[in-house]
Amino acid sequence: MRYALGAFLLISFAMAADLQTIALQPAGTSAFHPGPEHDATTDKDNQPAGKRVTRLANVSDPTLTFYPAPSANNSGAAVIVFPGGGYQILAFDLEGSEICQWLNSIGVNAALVKYRVPAAPNVARYEAPLVDAKRALAVVRSHADEWHVNPHRIGVIGFSAGGHLAALLSNTDTRPDFALLVYPAYLTSETDRTVLAPEFNVSAQTPPTFIVQTEDDTVHVENSLVYFSALKKNKVPAEMHIFATGGHGYGLRKTSEAVTEWPRLAESWLRTRGLLSSAAASVPH
Repeated sequence: MRYALGAFLLISFAMAADLQTIALQPAGTSAFHPGPEHDATTDKDNQPAGKRVTRLANVSDPTLTFYPAPSANNSGAAVIVFPGGGYQILAFDLEGSEICQWLNSIGVNAALVKYRVPAAPNVARYEAPLVDAKRALAVVRSHADEWHVNPHRIGVIGFSAGGHLAALLSNTDTRPDFALLVYPAYLTSETDRTVLAPEFNVSAQTPPTFIVQTEDDTVHVENSLVYFSALKKNKVPAEMHIFATGGHGYGLRKTSEAVTEWPRLAESWLRTRGLLSSAAASVPH
């Protein structure tokens, strides 16, 4: 199936009434409340492919919104989506809802996570988001029967800081079954770009991973190179695509840059791993 921008845009209207949102933590759990949640985008902010981006700020109450794949082509696979934003905001449509719609268009269920940002003072920026990510994975697994998801085909996709979060989750005891990292950030040490960040413990149990980034990415392509090297060292199945140009923060919005063809490559990778076959949906839960 060829990647087509129009396909998932049409799906979004049809499925809007079917979306289910679940709180990942009881309301008021967060001790840190930097202010009311709001869209912080201004007219001066970057507009990938000429389109505005919704930048959610001050997220204190994390949620998961489930986007079911159309029943006619539900593969049984599900992907949990982590938008980026430097752990300061969430690019909620560019790297969130638009990604869910694309996943639905290729027969994959999607779960969009609105994780807590920014971090409280004097704690690791990923501490609360990782708690939310673990909870999101547990929620999807617990709803597998209800949502027609194969519990052995639950993956993650993350962008920029969301890529860091997806990679972190991939190296915990509650890891997903596969991961896609799109222009991931913060995977290397802050003092040495040739060394993996200390919070990572890549092992043979780290799930198969797809990575894409550009050489001219402002957050540095070493994030992908170093993480891929760690995967290879531990014999984790991995596929990496490095493009010459394209920068950072494009989501899946189509431009003249070759890197914006990455959804087609990701779909091929998912298909090659058997995750898009209808048989995946029939595996007993």
